[in-house]
Amino acid sequence: NRLEEVPARTPESDQMSKDLTKRGFSFVGSTICYAFMQAAGMVNDHLVGCFRYDEV
Repeated sequence: NRLEEVPARTPESDQMSKDLTKRGFSFVGSTICYAFMQAAGMVNDHLVGCFRYDEV
């Protein structure tokens, strides 16, 4: 389990970024959208070996 395995963006965050930009939002790149998805609990980026993996 390595930190490099955790992505900074995904196809879903790419699509969210495109959609928000199309709707007039600015400063909503894919990485920012992915960070939002992490904070909102939409994705679980804890590595399998992490003690928080099953809790999230």
